[in-house]
Amino acid sequence: MTKDPTSELAPAAGAPHAAAGITDSRMVFGHPVGLFTLFFTELWERFSYYGMRAILILYMTAAAAEGGLGFGAGRAGAVYGLYTGMVYLLALPGGWVADKLWGQRKAVFVGGIIIALGHFSMAMPMFGLPELPLFYFGLLLIVIGTGLLKPNVSTMVGDLYPEGGARRDAAFSIFYMGINLGAFFGPLLCGWFGEEVNWHLGFSLAGIGMVLGLISYKLGDRHLGAAGYLSTGEEHAVLARRNRNFYATLGIVGAMFGVFVALAATGTVPVTMEGIAESLIAIILVLTGAYFLYLFVAGGLSTVEKKRLLVIVWIFLLAAIFWSGFEQAGSSLNLFAADATDRSLGGLEIPASVLQSINPIFIILLAPVFGYLWVWLARRKANPSIPVKFALGLLGLAAGFFVIAWGAANSTDPAGASMAWLVVTYFLHTCGELCLSPVGLSSITKLAPRGRVGQMMGIWFIAAALGNVFAGLVAGGVEETAYGPLFQQVAIYIGVAGLLALVLAPLVRRLAPDVE
Repeated sequence: MTKDPTSELAPAAGAPHAAAGITDSRMVFGHPVGLFTLFFTELWERFSYYGMRAILILYMTAAAAEGGLGFGAGRAGAVYGLYTGMVYLLALPGGWVADKLWGQRKAVFVGGIIIALGHFSMAMPMFGLPELPLFYFGLLLIVIGTGLLKPNVSTMVGDLYPEGGARRDAAFSIFYMGINLGAFFGPLLCGWFGEEVNWHLGFSLAGIGMVLGLISYKLGDRHLGAAGYLSTGEEHAVLARRNRNFYATLGIVGAMFGVFVALAATGTVPVTMEGIAESLIAIILVLTGAYFLYLFVAGGLSTVEKKRLLVIVWIFLLAAIFWSGFEQAGSSLNLFAADATDRSLGGLEIPASVLQSINPIFIILLAPVFGYLWVWLARRKANPSIPVKFALGLLGLAAGFFVIAWGAANSTDPAGASMAWLVVTYFLHTCGELCLSPVGLSSITKLAPRGRVGQMMGIWFIAAALGNVFAGLVAGGVEETAYGPLFQQVAIYIGVAGLLALVLAPLVRRLAPDVE
């Protein structure tokens, strides 16, 4: 029997914390206590995500004798790309489930449980259970759980500040710090134990991190007030019917997926991970292109909105190109750290996955600097336009790849290239990220046609998904190309896109001159 959806509605009028966004009166550093509940929930979720991601491709490419799966780089890169890409894609249905069925409060908790189960599934071979089926099953659970948790925990932060304003912006800055702290510590711990002790122990630590996040979330539940409860204003019968339809559809999709997996496993339907990844890229491009065309032709947009839509299309393409390069961090750059980098430091050898912590620490250090820089330039009427910032982001990314390509091609040390090459590369990539990623999120909300802000944010997620899947296929190229030439190819590809974006920036700027 389907659970009554009204059990996830906001408390009735007259009940404590009835108004959405109202929490208890206690404050910490001028912010509701509930903010720090969500801060630690997201910190531990990101700990689990980035901790597992740091060892994912290393585990897949490690030989069976080393406890790995023994995949070739092509297959491993495709799996990595599909996994990271689907995390972003499933944020769209995850947001819909929260908005229409469960509310963010329940979606975050259920998502966290599914994520933890996914990590623990990947750890079960420690106890003699079959490795490959549990590996894929675990990845599937993490994708589903992250799709439920990731977009909705951020929404709840906003719910705590119904008044909006600068305090809300400051809250998201604090929340963003939690994301990067989790991303910093995850690779350090999960990576170290995964590489040095047992891969499955690393996966276990990721699962334990998510459990700690769930405990933090439930202990702080009372501080969230009505934030995150479902409050659609629709009749209970409508919600009940929607729930029934959702679970029926979910059952059908699950059955179809199970049949496909069975056919693929028996060889009845010949498929490869690379083929699935390539097909997914084609599907994303066709559907997104069709959606943009529909909006432009029959979306009822004004001339100004159509021009802004063209800017969004351009931003979508540039963002996808950017993420296809940036996400080499967890794939080809991670493999380079493991295979061709001298990681000795003070008599110890640093695990390759630990170097995945460099980017988040640079984010923590540089985000305030870039925030101040944009304000400082704006006061002097010299703040770069949105298209120029996107171009700078791509050029910073390209510069990083030129650095690592030089390091890979010219290292003469038999132990491998110095870790300094990777540190400089990640520094430049972080500068590129800070030029593009936060600016992109902000610009989408400003450029979106009226009534379609949520859909345009979905487009941003799709750009990230597209870039991630393509990144996995690019990383697989190390099977056929040495690291130096591969990184050089990526640098040229990204650099050309950045230069093109810079040249076309004035034209793109004229399409939306009033949007800063």
